[in-house]
Amino acid sequence: MEFNIRQMQLKDIEQVQQVAKTSWNETYKNIIPFQIQENFLKIAYSNEMLQKRLENSLFLVSEIQQEIVGFASFSNISEQGKVELTAIYFAPSYQGKGMGSALLQLGIESLSGVKEILVDVEQENAIGLRFYQAKGFKVVEEYDDVFDGHILKTVRLVLKV
Repeated sequence: MEFNIRQMQLKDIEQVQQVAKTSWNETYKNIIPFQIQENFLKIAYSNEMLQKRLENSLFLVSEIQQEIVGFASFSNISEQGKVELTAIYFAPSYQGKGMGSALLQLGIESLSGVKEILVDVEQENAIGLRFYQAKGFKVVEEYDDVFDGHILKTVRLVLKV
C-alpha cells in the first residue's frame, strides 16, 4: 500500500476530525461511553484546537491518494529532551498497515534532540498497547485518570531514543 506522510495543513482539519471520530468510536466503543467520547472530540478536535496544535507542535498526517487516513501529533521538546506523543490514530481499515510505524519514525527523525517519547494509553486499548510495546516503549507508570467523570485505567509508556 502506497502512502505519503507530510506535515498537517489547515486544509486538512476536516479530514483529521473525521479520522479522529471514526478511530475513537471504534477504539473506545467498549471502554469509554459514547457521549463522553463525543464531548472530548468536540473540544480536542475543534477547528480552533487543531489550528493551535498545528501552529505549536509537530502534527503529521498519513494520506493515500490525497485522502488522510491517519495522523500523529507530538508536543514540543522539553529542556530534558522529552516529548509527548499526544495522538496517533488511523481510520480502522488502515490500522496494521505499517503507517503508524512510519509516522512514529518520521516524528522521531523530525524532533531534533529528543531523548524520550512519552505516551499515555488506556489500559483496555490492547491494540495501542501492543503497538507501542512492539516499538520498544516500556511501561513506567499506571494510574487512574478521571476523564469527563469516567475513570480510565491509564498506562504511561516511554521510548528511549
